[in-house]
Amino acid sequence: MATKETPQLRSISACLAVFLGLLNILNTGNCDEQVPLIMWTSEGVSVPSQSPPTAGHIVGQQQLASYLEKALSVGPRNVVLFLQDKMSIEDFTMYGGAFGNKQDSVFPNLEGALRSSSSPLVLPAVSWPASNAVIGQLQDQLDTSPLYMDPETLSQLRLNASSPALLVFRLPYGFGADLMSAKDILSGNDEMIGQVLSTMKTQSVPYTAIYTALQPSREAASLSMEAGVGGGRSLLQARGGWRERERERERQRKIKEKEGIYGPVEFKEGDDTCIMLWATGLSVSILRSGRWEEHDLTPSTFGEGVSPKLGGSTCNKSKARLVLNYEKVLGHSSFKLIFAMSQRHYKVSARRWFTLDAVELEYDGTKATFNGSRHVYAPAEYSYRCGSVTNFRWPVLIPRTSKDPANQWRVSFADFQIQGFNVTGSDFSYASDCAGFFSPGIWMGLITSLLMLLVLTYGLHMIMQLHTMDRFDDPKGPAISVPLTE
Repeated sequence: MATKETPQLRSISACLAVFLGLLNILNTGNCDEQVPLIMWTSEGVSVPSQSPPTAGHIVGQQQLASYLEKALSVGPRNVVLFLQDKMSIEDFTMYGGAFGNKQDSVFPNLEGALRSSSSPLVLPAVSWPASNAVIGQLQDQLDTSPLYMDPETLSQLRLNASSPALLVFRLPYGFGADLMSAKDILSGNDEMIGQVLSTMKTQSVPYTAIYTALQPSREAASLSMEAGVGGGRSLLQARGGWRERERERERQRKIKEKEGIYGPVEFKEGDDTCIMLWATGLSVSILRSGRWEEHDLTPSTFGEGVSPKLGGSTCNKSKARLVLNYEKVLGHSSFKLIFAMSQRHYKVSARRWFTLDAVELEYDGTKATFNGSRHVYAPAEYSYRCGSVTNFRWPVLIPRTSKDPANQWRVSFADFQIQGFNVTGSDFSYASDCAGFFSPGIWMGLITSLLMLLVLTYGLHMIMQLHTMDRFDDPKGPAISVPLTE
């Protein structure tokens, strides 16, 4: 937490001190391997301060665990973790008003929370493998499973100061976003932080808040002073090499797209196909020792000459179950990826709909279950398609319970399409896409057009109300007298 302030430091705003602290490693660290971590307590909670690391020091996993242990041993054990996909020092220096333009800061809620906290802790440089282990470390120290929340569901949860809780709020960060879009995303994340802290304040439960990321948001070469003196050529070479790697990745992606034309997975009951599945990517990841280990299931599921094992799959008029069997996945001798679907008639819409009730992972006698019925649905005679179906970034699949093993897993399906009912031949039916018809851009265009139409209508109405005078003054005749009664 923060060291004891001198009278001179008290005159400096807490937010400016934070950002000056974040700036102190810019001349010694390499930003592409570090993420910042900010920790504070709720207003009115006083805990002993912790000494921040020296300038340029990179906090590793063991040192981070020590910081967390000291904070939670005497501080509130209701932990609110804001876990952003990506974040780097430059996000604060560019968008935090660190150069005197404080009115342009996109972190007003974060700055307010730091000002109200008696002992904020700022770790400007945390190795991103250590930040990946934050959830695991907090889970071990609190002896409780993480709850993945959003601001809406938080208001329905009742917390107890005597019972520890780990609330995780995932914050997005657009990959490859331009300057304005990155600023808008960070501003939206700050608004979400403000909503969560406001809800926590209404419950009057003391808490410890942490804001960090899984990996750095920017790839940059070293900004050390040595690079400015004699490392100019290496700096240009590093940046040039990064561009070359990006071009190579793009070229490989296009080659894969051309070669990746393959048929869907089909499960047949007799001679008729009853379940179909297609995707450009199926992957699963498990959290071990604070790091995510990923396994790509796509080569074992799709492709020319690939025949996945579908033992255990069933289908009928009301329920369908597609079971993909694998071997030796992430150290598990047997592994199953299961899609459970059902259909029924809904009186409100007067038609039948099918839902993806659950996505299950079965491995060595253990089952992890994700609920998908809330987001994955379509008319029974259609197929369902979505560009991305995951449980961690813009989650569509939700762990069934807070203690379900699914909390330790990540699943990701790219260009996902599935149909479990009314399959005709070997082709998907018309696809019901997860993207809504009215996107934010369409709504903005419609509202702007409506406002312009209203202004035009009002102007025409005013013009039509203009009338010419019915009498005119004649300079040769008597002056016109207009009585006041008229």
